[in-house]
Amino acid sequence: MSIIDYLYSHSLNPETLLVGYTNGFFPMGNPDSGEIDWHCPELRAIIPLDEVKISRSLRQTLKKGHFEFRFDTAFDQVIHSCSMRFDTWISDEIIKSYTELHRLGFAHSVETWCNGDLVGGLYGVAIGGAFFGESMFSRMNDASKAAFVALIERMNMNGFTLLDSQYINHFTASLGAIEVSRDQYLTLLEKAVHLPNKLVD
Repeated sequence: MSIIDYLYSHSLNPETLLVGYTNGFFPMGNPDSGEIDWHCPELRAIIPLDEVKISRSLRQTLKKGHFEFRFDTAFDQVIHSCSMRFDTWISDEIIKSYTELHRLGFAHSVETWCNGDLVGGLYGVAIGGAFFGESMFSRMNDASKAAFVALIERMNMNGFTLLDSQYINHFTASLGAIEVSRDQYLTLLEKAVHLPNKLVD
């Protein structure tokens, strides 16, 4: 049985998610049908950790020190906040499955707090030395980008080698995303997922 046949023949549980990610696939809920589609694009967006772009305005925001960053203290709030859009691929099934993956220590949230309020953040999946970014949200200017900077700092500190951003768009390109071929991505992935790294101890 091929990987894609395996993914479509199994329910979206943590084991299926891990098989998908380690083989180059990621799931997205179809907003029209509600079904889960698995993606492994020919051109994959990654953000090289040594080529991250941090704008001057964001640096100035960070210097003000108004934000506090936390990891994994409000995963449920983060994923639900990311899903609150008119057209969202983050279905109820996605939320349930990633929440379970978080409980098992693979899915993580990076949170931006200000004066005790959750004002932005992102979530994704960490396997070995790879982090697979899923979605971001912001309730305050620069809050999601600030969480991204906190993620990059933690990844570099803990020896991560791959940051997957799936598809390129204007926002991810502004952060430094580039496109690589599927074969290039799978080579990077194979090395990264076998590293003995952790995002959060």
